[in-house]
Amino acid sequence: MAIKITDECINCGACEPECPNNAIYEGGNEWRFADGTGLKGDFTTLKGEGMNADEAHVPVAMDVYYIVSDKCTECVGFHDEPQCAAVCPVDCCIDDENHRESKDELLAKKTFMHL
Repeated sequence: MAIKITDECINCGACEPECPNNAIYEGGNEWRFADGTGLKGDFTTLKGEGMNADEAHVPVAMDVYYIVSDKCTECVGFHDEPQCAAVCPVDCCIDDENHRESKDELLAKKTFMHL
């Protein structure tokens, strides 16, 4: 499963630099698959969707930091626990019940993004 940031976020920004996948963005900022990954140009996602790594996507949230679930691996393959949750002073980085993935799926996503 991915992690999400709740609206209790105080916008301290502690989580953003901790993410090894660059899946965390400040509210209102566009995101790209290429940000902090090895993905470049046109590619096919693990779900079979055609994408361009440099294409800008609409922000998931406007007022608080947010996590792009398609880039979040819960730090699997990097750390023993999600680093965003470990450093969050208000505990607003929590499991995203809408994005469930097994450890194997998260590891495959990590490997795919960081060739």
